[in-house]
Amino acid sequence: MFFIFGVFKRVYAAFISPPHPPNVEDNDASPPLKIGILGAAAIAPHALILPAKSHPEVELYAVAARDISRAENFAKKHGFKKWYGGKDGYQDLLDDPAVDMVYNPLPNGLHYEWTMKALAAGKHVLLEKPSGNTAEETRRMFSLADQKGLVLLEAFHYRFHPAIQRVRAIIDNGELGAIKEVNATLTLPKGMAGNDDGIRMKYDLGGGAMMDCGCYPLSCVRYLASSNPTAVMSATAVRYPRDPRIDTGTTANLTFASSKPGEEPVRSTIRCDFAVPPRWGFIPHWPEISVHAVCERGSIDVFNFVMPVIYHSITVRPDGDVPRTERVYTFEGGKGEEWWSTYRYQLEAFVDKIKGRTPQTWVSPEDSIANMEWIEKIYEESGLGSRPQSTYVLPTA
Repeated sequence: MFFIFGVFKRVYAAFISPPHPPNVEDNDASPPLKIGILGAAAIAPHALILPAKSHPEVELYAVAARDISRAENFAKKHGFKKWYGGKDGYQDLLDDPAVDMVYNPLPNGLHYEWTMKALAAGKHVLLEKPSGNTAEETRRMFSLADQKGLVLLEAFHYRFHPAIQRVRAIIDNGELGAIKEVNATLTLPKGMAGNDDGIRMKYDLGGGAMMDCGCYPLSCVRYLASSNPTAVMSATAVRYPRDPRIDTGTTANLTFASSKPGEEPVRSTIRCDFAVPPRWGFIPHWPEISVHAVCERGSIDVFNFVMPVIYHSITVRPDGDVPRTERVYTFEGGKGEEWWSTYRYQLEAFVDKIKGRTPQTWVSPEDSIANMEWIEKIYEESGLGSRPQSTYVLPTA
């Protein structure tokens, strides 16, 4: 009963009715950062709107959509003060001088164009993952952000939660010895990630499972291995029957250099699928969101590394000792509440960075570029090739 109550309490506060934020104590505090959202995306409420409602230093200000009525309905439903629509709606939002920071949850193939435009307009950007269609796009976006002195963050929200950071700490502290193998999986039942006509199935918009749910396990194994892979040993894709350039699932075997010179490489398998068919044609599979790490003197299994606020477990099995299970929702002596979602932790870090404070953790430009490079390498090995690079060219002054 206590377990069920804990889940309900966290889910209610994180995703239904976040507690009202405390007042900022500093009387000279700067005004709240005004948020603008490009597109009335379904992910926006969980990813930014609800977290923003519990943060005292941000304000939901404007939303833009291709359809002005959709933008208006979205704005009124979620408490935005302004809305923009029509063919110039996105640019109108970017031209609004009151907007300080922009959230870009547009389809993957539009990330580059609208992030470059947002940065050119002087806005900080929280950019949905994957950052672009190619590593070169990602490189250019971060280069422009650096030139403009703006904050650009790829929204790998799971990295900001204490759960995955605890897993990394267990590996790094040497309790189980050097890491030998690390695997990660994110699979979803068919229909959960949208229908066959959705943006995830559009090649020109950067569709495909490796781009969508696959970027998470790749990021996770890189994070826990504390390095980038050295090779893609093999990669196989389940091709979408209507467009064989799109993968509905991909499995890749990678290697990482061992932390001990001369020893065997660290092995890694990542698996993603956003269209797992139902058993016997009608019984849907549960999502599988897991990590398995093998070290010299034991192993670690993680359940639900992507959305740990709902529920997660970290099971540590030291060789010759009693296994233990940990659940971590807050940082010891640091910021956070048990009900904070990964998105809320991420927003805290994003605002800290904009305000010139040191965030608890960060996803660096180099990290984002490398993740995109290895997505491309996996696609190359699978035979599908990279998603098409944007043709947008930022006008020169």
